[in-house]
Amino acid sequence: MERTRGPFAAVLRRELRRMISRRLYFGVCVVLPLFCVFFMATIFGSGRMENIPVGVVDLDCTAASRTVVRTIESVPTFRVTRHFADEESAREATVRKEIYGYLVVPPRFEVDLQGGRGATLAYYYHYALLSVGSEIRGAFETVLQPFSMTPIVTEAVALGASESTVESFLVPVTSQSHPLYNPGLDYSVYLSQPFFFVLFQVLILLVTVYALGSEIKFRTWEAWLRSADMNIFKAVTGKLLPYTAIFITVGVLANYVLFGLLRIPFSCGFWPLNLSMALFVVATQCLAVFLFSLFPAIGIVISVVSMVGSLGATLSGVTFPVPFMYRPVYYASFLFPVRHFVEISQNLLYGDASFASSWPSVGALLLFLLLPLPVLPHLEKAILSRRYENIE
Repeated sequence: MERTRGPFAAVLRRELRRMISRRLYFGVCVVLPLFCVFFMATIFGSGRMENIPVGVVDLDCTAASRTVVRTIESVPTFRVTRHFADEESAREATVRKEIYGYLVVPPRFEVDLQGGRGATLAYYYHYALLSVGSEIRGAFETVLQPFSMTPIVTEAVALGASESTVESFLVPVTSQSHPLYNPGLDYSVYLSQPFFFVLFQVLILLVTVYALGSEIKFRTWEAWLRSADMNIFKAVTGKLLPYTAIFITVGVLANYVLFGLLRIPFSCGFWPLNLSMALFVVATQCLAVFLFSLFPAIGIVISVVSMVGSLGATLSGVTFPVPFMYRPVYYASFLFPVRHFVEISQNLLYGDASFASSWPSVGALLLFLLLPLPVLPHLEKAILSRRYENIE
């Protein structure tokens, strides 16, 4: 039994000494992840988009048009930064992203409004940024809707009808919006946690392949394998165990900051969140080991895992539902641990579901743990052959 434990413990002690001797490891394993936690905890501010720069083109310059402009200026979503003399200038400013939308009050607006001749208020917004465009569109519609009914209500009241009767005739069906799990429409509720782990998986991939590749790059692989008694499995697991412990600790801290200190609402307890996070960390490390075993040159594999991390961020399902993606892309998303982790997290956070209800995603993450086993012999042969020592 001692013979079995000896090589693993030797690799573990050797890696701990390497981590302590170089400040790079402390920076990428501790400082950078903690910065990501702080960044995702503060990036959304109050949780809603506020003070989005917009412009106004007032071609009427009457009391009615000034009332419309003052109403726009009072909306927290907007910040009227510029008043334009014509639509062309406002359009050019929108294209240059100096503003993200503008309102046009046409000539004779007040005259048409009082005469009941169909006064028109036009607004334009930059929709290349979907989240900003959607926010501006919703705010414009909410603010300007009362103005569309004002002439009819005024005329009907003058004829003797009550205001409530006219409004019930104009809007016969009243809609009520009740957003589930996020009633305040707070961006941090549904973006902070998944975005952090999307960034985190990129760090895990890069640190894992660098820790393995540095042995080849600096030609220290002989001491590494000898300490593991020439057992590649013990060499890899013993080397990566300290990083696993650090990453899981950072993940637990991130969950505590997001759901404890920031009080992001969630249905499940901390244990399911942390267990799924630990499984995600190990699965991501196994994916990195698999990729490194295929391309054991640090210069090549860092580029490969950077691409994989970027694709994982796109295919995680945070910004666009995965089931509605193009079918080949949908099937490709199953190759990324972060996609399964996001699905498990959403089931736990919003539905108080158990792991049993997320068994396909949990099973997929468990399969990632077996992914490196078939290619470890290839990694051992590649290291012993010295073919990759001179590849930068």
